[in-house]
Amino acid sequence: MERTLVIAPGPTANGDLHLGHLAGPFLAADVCARYARAAGHDVLFGTGVHFTQNYIVTTARRLGVPPEDLRVRSAGQVEETLTAMGILPDGFVRFGDRYVKTVRTFFERLHGSGKLRLRGVVFPYAPRTGEFLTDAYVRGGCPVCLADGCAGLCENCGHWIASGDLIDPHSTLHPEDPVELREQQVLVLPLEDHREALVAYFARQRATMRPRMAQMIEEILARPLPDYPVTLPIAWGIPAPFPEVAGQVIYADAETIAWSMHCTALAAEQRGEVLVAEDELWFSETGNKVVYFFGSDAGFAFAVVGAAMLEALGGYVLPEHFVTNEFYELDHDKFSTSRGHVVSGRELAAEVPRDVIRFYLAATSPDFQRTNFTREALERVAGERLVRPWNRVADKIDRWAGRGQGPLPVSQRSRDAAARLLERFAAAYDVRRFNLTAAAFTLSEQLARLDRWEAGPADAGDFCHEADVFLRCAAPLLIDLAEAALPDRAIPAAPHATEFTPVRLPRLAEPGR
Repeated sequence: MERTLVIAPGPTANGDLHLGHLAGPFLAADVCARYARAAGHDVLFGTGVHFTQNYIVTTARRLGVPPEDLRVRSAGQVEETLTAMGILPDGFVRFGDRYVKTVRTFFERLHGSGKLRLRGVVFPYAPRTGEFLTDAYVRGGCPVCLADGCAGLCENCGHWIASGDLIDPHSTLHPEDPVELREQQVLVLPLEDHREALVAYFARQRATMRPRMAQMIEEILARPLPDYPVTLPIAWGIPAPFPEVAGQVIYADAETIAWSMHCTALAAEQRGEVLVAEDELWFSETGNKVVYFFGSDAGFAFAVVGAAMLEALGGYVLPEHFVTNEFYELDHDKFSTSRGHVVSGRELAAEVPRDVIRFYLAATSPDFQRTNFTREALERVAGERLVRPWNRVADKIDRWAGRGQGPLPVSQRSRDAAARLLERFAAAYDVRRFNLTAAAFTLSEQLARLDRWEAGPADAGDFCHEADVFLRCAAPLLIDLAEAALPDRAIPAAPHATEFTPVRLPRLAEPGR
């Protein structure tokens, strides 16, 4: 059976997950995996935490804790928050010797095959501390969109910004220190060498890419592709195993594919499989499909650099789809841990049923543009569109459940209606057009239809049957309700019931009560 590898790349291990993270890739990946399994597909879902980015160092400095302690603590918090929200990956990446070996082995293969080059690259340099400044260590203007930010992946336009290309760079750790530009020899992956393969690859991807990523791909392919650093002259990270760059580390944002391979290997092993190699699930002959869920600003590292590395090595499947998202805001302002402007998933789940949270995050998911969270809107929207309509539907079914009269007949009309219902949900859940807001809209519209239906003795079987099909389709979002109400979560390929025996259904609790 064809297998789908669903990957939500791990957040930087410098804090817990807030609702902005959850409303983006993590809930979407979980819903995608749950639906695919319910529809009978073989799926592995993996996520985890990224431990080598130097944002960990800058956050630890601000908090006054050792970076090593911060990343371990953050990994535990992330895992607890995912569990609290019912997001249960098969594999979860943590930092350890096995991960380090996976990364080093991957780059040793690239190095041994002659795909890496030693090049002089310009970096900002702080003479007082004698340190090169990369990514979180340096801030300035983006040379593409002019937005202020750190080096690396620009949150605004999605381009990758070399540290030495920042406009007016300054140190984030020591803002008053003078900064100059110095050249340093590092190993790079010359992306221009892979232009032809990348152009062909993204021509196939264009039909399914969301707008901002499609724009970024179009823009970068319209100009010479950069030499992408694989090693950096800094101390934080995995030591590079190459003598020509002794003392350097592997660039954290270059670890994308090695991280992903490790992630899927852990997921398979958690399911009881024994793999011969860490990259076994990525071999071309497996026919596996790789699907990524991530924020639009991660597209360059995972899609462009990732595809180039896989093409350079050969023999691997390339990612089939990239499902991206925009930013999710809190009270019309960016989530900010440093400013205390944040709501964690664990905090909210302690007060509000997680089915309600999952529904509202889906209904306001930043699939194509920035969207916003407020507690008042959650309580109002979820109450009006989910909780009260569902409870009225459950009340109606109670009239027919437990009467001891046996199964109720289901008509062809009801089977036809249920088939349409399955199609509408499938249109939102299908990975090619995956859309959380469309899934939430379909859920609320179909629930409203059932709420308006005043079933009598002649069509009670139809009503109960369609409510059952509805709940199976809603189960990837409403996980606790489905767990309590359904003997299984299988979604039929086509409705075929000729009779249905109704049972009493659980109710949803009002948010805020």
